[in-house]
Amino acid sequence: MTATDPVRTRPSIVRIVGASLVGTTVEWYDFFLYGVAASVVFGELFFPKGEELTGTLLSFATFAVGFFARPIGGMVFGHFGDRLGRKKLLVLSLVMMGVATFAIGLLPTYAQVGALAPILLTVLRLVQGFALGGEWGGAVLIVSEHGDPARRGFWASWPQAGAPAGQLIANGVLAALAAFQSDAAFNSWGWRIPFLLSAVLVLIGLWVRLRIEESPVFEEARARQEPADRLPLVEVLTKYPREILTAMGARMAENVSYYIFTIVIATYAKEHLGLGKSFALNAVLIAAAIHFCVIPLWGALSDRIGRKPVYLIGAVGVGVWAFLFVALVDTKNFALATLAVTVGLVLHGAMYGPQAAFFTELFGTRVRYSGVSVGYQLASIIAGGLAPFIAIALLKAYDSGYAISVYVAVCAAISVLAVTLYSETRRRDLTAL
Repeated sequence: MTATDPVRTRPSIVRIVGASLVGTTVEWYDFFLYGVAASVVFGELFFPKGEELTGTLLSFATFAVGFFARPIGGMVFGHFGDRLGRKKLLVLSLVMMGVATFAIGLLPTYAQVGALAPILLTVLRLVQGFALGGEWGGAVLIVSEHGDPARRGFWASWPQAGAPAGQLIANGVLAALAAFQSDAAFNSWGWRIPFLLSAVLVLIGLWVRLRIEESPVFEEARARQEPADRLPLVEVLTKYPREILTAMGARMAENVSYYIFTIVIATYAKEHLGLGKSFALNAVLIAAAIHFCVIPLWGALSDRIGRKPVYLIGAVGVGVWAFLFVALVDTKNFALATLAVTVGLVLHGAMYGPQAAFFTELFGTRVRYSGVSVGYQLASIIAGGLAPFIAIALLKAYDSGYAISVYVAVCAAISVLAVTLYSETRRRDLTAL
């Protein structure tokens, strides 16, 4: 198939990309903020006192809950996104995420209300996961369906850059607070500030996102009266099972490695190596800035040589680098630890950059929102959602970071197999699907 999709003018696509990037940055800030806080403070504040690693495991269990809610959000948002359009659902997901994150900043702790504290925390994490489940598919689709098909990988990679941008802001705020506050002040009230700050970011995101246009590919399909004639989810599952499995398999290395390199490192440095909170937070802060820059470069490269070659570079790379990552972090040298995270995230970017275009090209317009959301979010449960929990459990069982490296390598092998077995998608015409 040849790329004959509608070509948008440069000002139009830049505005669409900017709106998607701002929105995804805010949503990922909210989602990652919880992950970082879970690794350094939630175990102590929201769960009964006990062994430190056990409290962290319980904290990461609530972190995983958000991932279990993501496929449900993907299904619901995907259904209405395929029926009503991309824009309306993107606005709704942003509001839901912002309200949940702001509310976390107001929660009482276990010392104040007992078991009610982790219950409320879990409920709000479920809302976060539900909202993010609908966000990703809409954000990448509205860009992919607007952009020049010859540069789809590049343009669609920008919403992906919202993940490191959100991580950068979340880690930056927490690192600044940790640096200028005592542990007592941070644990008492300082950790709440980044969650409450979400309200401001959401208002900015809404202002930008409300100004964008609906996807022209979706509008064209609706004009031809081609919405799904049955539930989009049912059509996806019956017509595109291979594509869903391909997306899920491709995500294993990408999703697991990301949370190991950015979330688990905080717990590993603090509880296994005995280092302070700032060590890992600052290393991830530096690496996230570089990650943000390389994601569009990998996306652009996928426009030239294909989605598969670039994706495989990343999958094989993180599988090998996971062992060097642990070796470098174990030195307790900040420069080497920063190098470990940076190279890991650069290799992760080789998967994350072309991923948006790759997944978009797997499904037809009638059910594309449902397809990309279900494939992407189902993998989140077994990949990213469980990654911190499995990694810390392995660390506790084997008392070695290399057990975590083996875990990443196995996930990398799954992704290599999934991507290798599927055909190249770079030249697919979205309007013909």
